[in-house]
Amino acid sequence: MAESAVSLVIENLVPLLVQKAKSLKGIHEEVESIRGELEFIRSFLKDADSRAEKKDMNNVAKTWVKLVREKAYLIEDAIDKYTLHFAKKSHERRRYFHFLQKVFHFTINLKPRHVIASNIQGISKKLEDIRKRGERYGFSAIEQGRSSNTGSVTWHDPRVASLFIKEAEVVGIESPRANLIKWLVEGPSKCKVFSVIGIGGLGKTTLVKKVFDNEKVATHFDCHAWITVSQSYKMESLLRDTIKQLYKARKEFAPKEIDTMKETSLIEELSKYLCEHRYLVVFDDLWDVEFWGHIKFAFPENERGNRIVITSRNEDVAPSRNESPNYYVYKLPPLPFEIALELFYIKVFQCEGGKCPSNLVELSRGVVERCGGLPLAIVAIGSFLSIKEKVASEWQKLHDRLSSELESNIRLRSISKILSLSYHDLPYSLKACFLYFGMFPEDHSINCSRLIRLWIAEGFVKERQGTTLEEVAQDYLNQLINRSLVQLTQKDFVGKTRSCRVHDMIREVIISRSEELNFRLVSVQNFSNYKRIARRLSIQNNVNTPLESITSSQTRSILIFGVDKMPNSFLSTFFANFKLMKVMDCEGALIDYIPKEVGNLFLLRYLSLRDTKVHILPKSIGKLHNLETLDLKRSLVSELPVEINGLQKLRYLAAYFESHDIEDNIDFRRAVKIQSGIACLQSLQKLFKIEANNDALIEELGSLGQLRKLQICKLNRENGTALCTALEKMSHLQSLKISATVEEEVLELQSMSSPPPRLQTLILSGRIEKLPEWIPKHKSIVRIGLDWSRLMDDPLKALQALSNLMDLLLYDGYGGERLHIEGGGFQKLKFLGLRNLGGLNMLIIDEDALPLLEILEIGPSPRLKKVPTGIQHLKSLKNLQFYEMPTEFVLSMQPAEGPEFWKVQHIPSVLFWNRIQGEHYKIHKLGDPELLELLQR
Repeated sequence: MAESAVSLVIENLVPLLVQKAKSLKGIHEEVESIRGELEFIRSFLKDADSRAEKKDMNNVAKTWVKLVREKAYLIEDAIDKYTLHFAKKSHERRRYFHFLQKVFHFTINLKPRHVIASNIQGISKKLEDIRKRGERYGFSAIEQGRSSNTGSVTWHDPRVASLFIKEAEVVGIESPRANLIKWLVEGPSKCKVFSVIGIGGLGKTTLVKKVFDNEKVATHFDCHAWITVSQSYKMESLLRDTIKQLYKARKEFAPKEIDTMKETSLIEELSKYLCEHRYLVVFDDLWDVEFWGHIKFAFPENERGNRIVITSRNEDVAPSRNESPNYYVYKLPPLPFEIALELFYIKVFQCEGGKCPSNLVELSRGVVERCGGLPLAIVAIGSFLSIKEKVASEWQKLHDRLSSELESNIRLRSISKILSLSYHDLPYSLKACFLYFGMFPEDHSINCSRLIRLWIAEGFVKERQGTTLEEVAQDYLNQLINRSLVQLTQKDFVGKTRSCRVHDMIREVIISRSEELNFRLVSVQNFSNYKRIARRLSIQNNVNTPLESITSSQTRSILIFGVDKMPNSFLSTFFANFKLMKVMDCEGALIDYIPKEVGNLFLLRYLSLRDTKVHILPKSIGKLHNLETLDLKRSLVSELPVEINGLQKLRYLAAYFESHDIEDNIDFRRAVKIQSGIACLQSLQKLFKIEANNDALIEELGSLGQLRKLQICKLNRENGTALCTALEKMSHLQSLKISATVEEEVLELQSMSSPPPRLQTLILSGRIEKLPEWIPKHKSIVRIGLDWSRLMDDPLKALQALSNLMDLLLYDGYGGERLHIEGGGFQKLKFLGLRNLGGLNMLIIDEDALPLLEILEIGPSPRLKKVPTGIQHLKSLKNLQFYEMPTEFVLSMQPAEGPEFWKVQHIPSVLFWNRIQGEHYKIHKLGDPELLELLQR
């Protein structure tokens, strides 16, 4: 967004200048003047962005907005160049006195007196000229959203047509329609509110309208009303319309007095009328979060089985289940592929009776796959293709250039129009975050933590008092998910979002807007031929042409995806030319070194070498004083240079290497060595995985008061007390993982009297002679792992009382023969792993235990001959997995003749894992003939 560049100037640079100005006479007033100028420009650009989103914007207005945005980028350039120059000058003198002299001479004596002031004032003058130029060409006409010379085409909202779709044209809603009808006409007499939530164009209105018109529903209620709310509504008009429809449904006339009533009186009138009736009211296309809170008082509870249905794209709009047990949310899923294909054939091949010619089958499937189960897109594209010649080459063209067709083709424009409504409704702070999804490849599953760190590095996340930037960014992501703009693809047992993606059609909208805003660039084979300026580059395919020609100093971010060949000069070229770069994400790139020139990127905030072959970090990395994220996960780096300890803004430091070619052991993930001096990293929130190679380092950990996550390994028994002392100082710590030097080494953690109060995840790898007393008392813990602990006392007896525990893994964590999960135990547990328990010969699960358990893993346990007693009581169990279990044990569960099959037949997925090599396994399903053949060898 254009405004974000200026916001960064105000929020980052101006406070810095003000701080320095206090000790430098003569420039304080100038700084204040610049601040005021920047505030004006920010408001100006924010208004420009909102105007750009109006319908039917003419070409003059679009050109004007484009010019304004370009000047915003020049402001950012001026600020960054100044910051870079200022930093270089400050490092030329070691003493603070000389530093102040440099600042003074730089800010006072240069002509013009202040470089940044001159640049910004010059840009401001150009902005004023652009504004006047726009007015001369009729720019003021967009105040009304149109111009006399727009030449625009009237757009008909396809959502209106969805109210009149014939029954024969509706495909794929049979199941949700039947469920919704049942919910409306059956059940208790209490008033219930059902919210149907989903992405725009998914068919929410169509589904609910078919239910509303259903004869069984219509005759069940005394009166009913269908109210389309939309983004702009007037509460008084909406209430009058509701009253009139309800009266009309009973063939009565509404009182004329309602035409002059105010909101309060209308609510009272509506409530009084409904007291004696069973009613059904639908509020379609709801956007306002406060809507239900205002209108709910109009609907009395009269114990007659009343029902209210809401449709919305935003789950935050829906009445919350936490507020009342009578509020329900139904998330409408996309159409399954085969049903989507059926709908497509109906639309395209009407004259052919819905039958697709063989030469168009593959192309049809490709087009439907791009639609992602979205009926709006399927119907629009299908209707367009129905009037085109059924020629494969023409269809291929549409498939290949769908992005541009959605914007330019009048018959397809409704898709982007409908989907863009959700974008326009976003708070300004979320728009840049949403558009950033365009940096990722199509169908790419995005790690949520990675995305959050990128947003922070880009400057999109605004600070809130008492909240970390990571927590604010997580809230941003949750809002986008709730608004159906982002799809959650993985969520762990404790409720944390792990990965997400955007729907393909949503991504097409993002791409069209991102190119217009010069927000991103997908660079493929034509990378070096791309002449326009791009502030953010996404390199997504093999680059065959030389990269040395790319010299744009305006590039701030580079993300690399799936590039299978990288020229040797790739990084050197970037580091030499992109001095103002702030984000460098090389995750998965085929690179094996980082040149020393990385130290030139003083403004760099984010550097990821995850999943690369890089094995050494240059000492120049210590020059990156603005670095916030250093991601070395699964790289080959084994030791961090001591210069790392000077990066005082570092918030995230992660490094380890793992190999699946060896069997799991305590050093399966190899840690990195780090030098003493980390106490300087006061901003650090996540630190893993480091070796506890000296007492001084362990003691310094206690100084890292902002740590949220810590993973430390190679701990000796003698270091246990020192570590406990350090941990007691970490009041914000949420995740702790500790590993001993070898599996037989004892972890001495008994001495901790005051464990971190916010601790949620605890993973201990190494011998534990006795379970520390503080663990069963720590009620905030949601995840525990005991690896190679080899406890002789049953740990489940102590842990089952942890009221919030959801994830428990014992990997060689118990050396006894019998485990008993008692009734009432583990009431919230969703995952239980009993892995590598060599002595276990009996597992008993009482009937009232583990009511929410979804996944159970067992094995290898060669002495366990029978399927656990009580496993048949686990009604929530979805996935049961056995690792390298005895033949007799596996055969007893087979469907044909297995005597224990009855215990597991209710479980949807029963899998058997057999090791091939290292941590590579062959997986078989229950009853798989190949598994039986393997067992009989």
